[in-house]
Amino acid sequence: MKIHIDDSKSIAQIQQEFLDAFKYLKIEFFAKPHGEGESSPKKDLLDGNKKLSDIRTVHNEGDISITKAMTVNQVEQAFEDNFGIHVQLFRKQNESWLMTSTTDEWTLAKQIETAEFMETPAED
Repeated sequence: MKIHIDDSKSIAQIQQEFLDAFKYLKIEFFAKPHGEGESSPKKDLLDGNKKLSDIRTVHNEGDISITKAMTVNQVEQAFEDNFGIHVQLFRKQNESWLMTSTTDEWTLAKQIETAEFMETPAED
């Protein structure tokens, strides 16, 4: 999938595009970057109504291509490197959303597969 990034878009628009393409995964935006394998503090979470122009450190316009073969770390790093946007991916786990910081090396496909497995009711 490709997500077009420009200053006029809101965080919520990007989040919806991502969720539509990758069921069981969501993307959250943060005020500060995090290190590989680290989680972002909840206090740095940005509101979905904010425009990208308000949060970016790099204001170029362009597309970001994301595939299921990419790792969480690759996706997060692409947002950081190309657009100066600090993001963290989350995986649906039953009724909760888990930050994927401990599984940053997993592909999006593996994250989705794990979420689907966790959602499937156990057979007796």
